[in-house]
Amino acid sequence: MLTVGVDIGGTSVRAGVVDPDGTVLAEASAPTADRPEPLDDTVAALVGRLAAEHPVHAVGLAVAGFVDPDRRSVAFGAHLPWRDDPVVDRLTARLGLPVVLEHDANAAGLAEHRVGAAAGASVAVLVALGTGIGAALLVDGVLFRGAHGVAPELGHLTVVRGGRPCPCGKRGCLERYCSGTALGRGAEELLDASDDFSLLRATWERALPITGRDVARAAEQGDVLAGRVVDEFADWLGQALALVADVLDPDVVVVGGEVSASAPLYLPRARERYAEEVTGGPHRRLADVRAATLGGRAGMVGAALDARERGSGQRPGA
Repeated sequence: MLTVGVDIGGTSVRAGVVDPDGTVLAEASAPTADRPEPLDDTVAALVGRLAAEHPVHAVGLAVAGFVDPDRRSVAFGAHLPWRDDPVVDRLTARLGLPVVLEHDANAAGLAEHRVGAAAGASVAVLVALGTGIGAALLVDGVLFRGAHGVAPELGHLTVVRGGRPCPCGKRGCLERYCSGTALGRGAEELLDASDDFSLLRATWERALPITGRDVARAAEQGDVLAGRVVDEFADWLGQALALVADVLDPDVVVVGGEVSASAPLYLPRARERYAEEVTGGPHRRLADVRAATLGGRAGMVGAALDARERGSGQRPGA
């Protein structure tokens, strides 16, 4: 049975047809709209395009926002226009297919646990690095959601009091320092503060946004300024991993999201910082910190597997 997974992030909407083994057979994408109705239109158009070419039976939505405990409505998303929106009922009626809803990090965590880097882990944490930070916690393969369905919200822990403003309304959130967006922001701050040569300077001087991908590409080419940005990012990630380990003590932490494609640049240093900062580091077993197997596709794959499993009555992570 084929299903469609739709990963709805702050920058783009990605949809894919996924088979029961987690293989993506076809994909389509579009920019994320900034109003509710056009975002509905985007999702419907992408699913319709894929369903016209493949016999799909259900649709899973992975959303970068708070999902109500009944998993039928999106309560809030810092980077999305939906607010207390019953998107499942609305899109089910529009698409003529069963639709299920999940937090995007939870969907990615499910995918990595089912068919990826966390397979077999008893306590697994996914840290998804993209426009912001998402996180998922699975205990014996079951998602932990918290009392109100929003746990664990790692990206909006305050790590710098009065720091960089965050779309969530707070300042100094972890995701402002440790995400794809943060890589670009860090590069812009260094370029503004110095006259040092950088491959990124031409982009910055044209007042064009510098993306995390731009920074990673420059660092891979030996750009010193970009390398400094990546090192700072790695230090923040190491601190985040230490926080996760102090509170949750997982056996596996999977680092995923769009930024995971550049994991060789930052993950070794992040592991070192984690080992230095976690409580009792030299005297305890550390979590195995791994790069995601599914990379930026994890949310899409997890949403599709979620739609398939929930449709068959297995209800993963219920």
